[in-house]
Amino acid sequence: MNLTDPIFTDKDAAREYLERTRWAGEPYCPHCGGVDRIKKLEGKSHRPGLFQCGDCRKQFTVTVGTVFERSKVPLNKWLLATFLMASSKKGISAHQLHRSIGVTYKTAWFMFHRIREAMRDGDFGPPMGGGGGVVEVDETFIGEDKERVRAYRKAKKTHKKPGGVGHKHKVLSLVDRDTGRAKSIVVDDLTKGTLIPILRENIAAEATIYTDEARHYSTLAEDFAGHDHVRHKVGEYVKRKNPDVHTNTVEGFYSIFKRGMKGVYQHCGKQHLHRYAAEFDFRYNNRAAKEIDDTTRAQAILRGAEGKRLTYRRADSGIA
Repeated sequence: MNLTDPIFTDKDAAREYLERTRWAGEPYCPHCGGVDRIKKLEGKSHRPGLFQCGDCRKQFTVTVGTVFERSKVPLNKWLLATFLMASSKKGISAHQLHRSIGVTYKTAWFMFHRIREAMRDGDFGPPMGGGGGVVEVDETFIGEDKERVRAYRKAKKTHKKPGGVGHKHKVLSLVDRDTGRAKSIVVDDLTKGTLIPILRENIAAEATIYTDEARHYSTLAEDFAGHDHVRHKVGEYVKRKNPDVHTNTVEGFYSIFKRGMKGVYQHCGKQHLHRYAAEFDFRYNNRAAKEIDDTTRAQAILRGAEGKRLTYRRADSGIA
C-alpha cells in the first residue's frame, strides 16, 4: 500500500478502513457482544463512526476495545505507524516516528508499545513440533540488568561492569522448522528449573529438539521424543542426519532480532523486552517468505489490536 493513500492522511478514511478490517461489514458491540441491534448514529450532533447497541444501549466506535481506544492521536496517524512497523524488517525507532508523523517523542514511544501489544500472540497457540516435528531452541543476551550491575559495583566498589553475560537480559527462542513459527520468552536465568517447564508448555511431547551443547539442555530427551545437539565450541555446526541437526534457523532469527535491538532500539528495559521480542516474532511469523506482504501484515496487527489495552503509567515509562 502506498504511503500517500488517504487512510494515512484522512482520519475518516482511516476509520472506515479500520471498520472494514475489524468488522468486515458486520459491526458488533464491544461492550456486550451484541450483533443484531446495532444502529449507526448519523445525527448532526453525533461524531462520525458512532454506533449504538440496542441490547445494552451503550454507544461505541470502532476503536473501543482496541489498543487505539481513548487516544487523542488521529486514527490516520495510528494506521501510518502500524504500516511503518509492519514493513520495517528490523523495526523503526520512536525518534524516527515522531519526526515522520509530527507527534512528540513520548507519544511515538507509547504508540509503538501499543502496536507491539497488538502484535503479541498470547499463550494459546498450538504447541510447536506437533506430529513429530523438529524444534530448534537457543538463547541470546540483550542489554543489561541495571539492578545486577548496580549490585556488582556496590559489592566490588568499582565503576566497572561485571564480565560475562550474567548481568544481561536473557531471551529464550523456539523455532518450529515445519511451520516456520518463532516464539521468544524473556527468562530470569538459564537453569533447567526455569527452562524445562517453559519448553514443556510450548513444545509438543512428540517433537524432536535440536540445541547447542549447553548443559541446561542435557536432559531434554527425558521430556520429548528426541534431543540432539551440535558442539559449537569445537566448530561443529551441522550433523548430517535426516533431518540435519543444527540450530541455524533460530540463529538466523536472532541475526535479525539483534540487528534491530542493537542498531535501531539500542536500549531496552526488562519490563518492556517481552513486547520487543513479540514484535520480532510477529514479523518473522508473517514474513515475505510465506508470501505475506506489508499490507497483509499490517492488517493482522489491526485485527490483533482487539481486546487489548495498554494504559500509560509513569512507573512503566522507562523510555527506550
